[in-house]
Amino acid sequence: MESKRILLLTTPNSYRDAAFLAAAARLGVEAVRAVDMPPALASCGEHTLGLDFADHDAATAAIARYAAARPFRAITAVDDSGSLLAAHASAALGLPHNAPAAAEAARDKYLMRTLLARHGVPVPEFRLCSTSDDIAALAEHAPYPCVVKPLNLNGSRGVIRADDPAELVAAVARLSALLGALEPGAGPRPFLVERFIPGFEVALEGLLDGGRLRVLALFDKPDPLDGPFFEETIYVTPSRLPAEAQAAIGECAAHAAAALGLRGGPIHAELRVNRHGPWIVELAGRSIGGLCSQTLRFGTDATLEELIVAQACGIPVESLGRAGGAGGVMMIPIPGAGILRRVDGVEQARAVAGVEDVAITAPLNNPIVPLPEGESYLGFIFARGDRPAAVERALREAHAQLRFHIQPNIPLLSLG
Repeated sequence: MESKRILLLTTPNSYRDAAFLAAAARLGVEAVRAVDMPPALASCGEHTLGLDFADHDAATAAIARYAAARPFRAITAVDDSGSLLAAHASAALGLPHNAPAAAEAARDKYLMRTLLARHGVPVPEFRLCSTSDDIAALAEHAPYPCVVKPLNLNGSRGVIRADDPAELVAAVARLSALLGALEPGAGPRPFLVERFIPGFEVALEGLLDGGRLRVLALFDKPDPLDGPFFEETIYVTPSRLPAEAQAAIGECAAHAAAALGLRGGPIHAELRVNRHGPWIVELAGRSIGGLCSQTLRFGTDATLEELIVAQACGIPVESLGRAGGAGGVMMIPIPGAGILRRVDGVEQARAVAGVEDVAITAPLNNPIVPLPEGESYLGFIFARGDRPAAVERALREAHAQLRFHIQPNIPLLSLG
């Protein structure tokens, strides 16, 4: 019988590995990890490949050599970092996957905006800029309020709102410093300036099959995301929006996926809804980040990762319908930069009615950095209940029990 084997492209510190490995085990699929690491450290093992994801040709050749003896049913990116390599390697091995051009468009915000606008998907007015531009002149003609954002960072990192020319100049300076710290000596960097979209924000989780979108979950984000930074906190599903608004959101996400050329696998879309309808903020060819997928169950007790692995490997699934009542997660925000020394109140937070777990994922005695320079959260709170409003209350009450002891005065950009 043909072996069921999947290659998972991941990073050394990914939140998602355990969930994908557990999903593969439950489905009887052998999982091999390919970990993004510098070429000097790259190595191969029976169930782990060390690859430089940025070198598509060399990484694809290494995957092909491994697959010659132990073929894969599928190659799946656990996070955004592996999506381009997954597309290139799948194409080389003749495995089903999104086209490399579609994967690139889902990673590059300028390409994304350009294709969405070309195909009539609602997107804000936008302009491609460079850190070498005359920023003062740019600021005189920007659409206010506007948002400055990098082309390929995740999780709202580097995204800053500006309401006037002085704020735009300051925002670009801050973004330039961040990009320079992440990649020293790389020269001028491109970024976007786009009109701020007012409205209520939601997140859509879905699976594409031959270009057809199946919406798996729609999360409300009840906390306002109006800037100056855009740190997400609470996700609650099912959405409390009217049915017609939810249908319009699904149609918009499907239109956006088609415009980018995405045809298979998971998508995670961020949208804003206002009196003009839904607008695409971002669309990624991967599933929801962090530990947020823990709040989702499908059929009898399948995880989101099981659905993704099953689809990739051609394994029938019992149901794509979401199971249980309402569920939610709070991504615990970082209140300030410094060294995280202690977190108090975790057991009290876990004792709140409706709370399933509190996971503090930031390591103690290590530096933490808030947005817009930072890229992570302190941890996650998970809750479940009969109604979305009850879940939201439980998350807020649990968060109120937590006390974070942070040693301040750590320079932001020196933390990378």
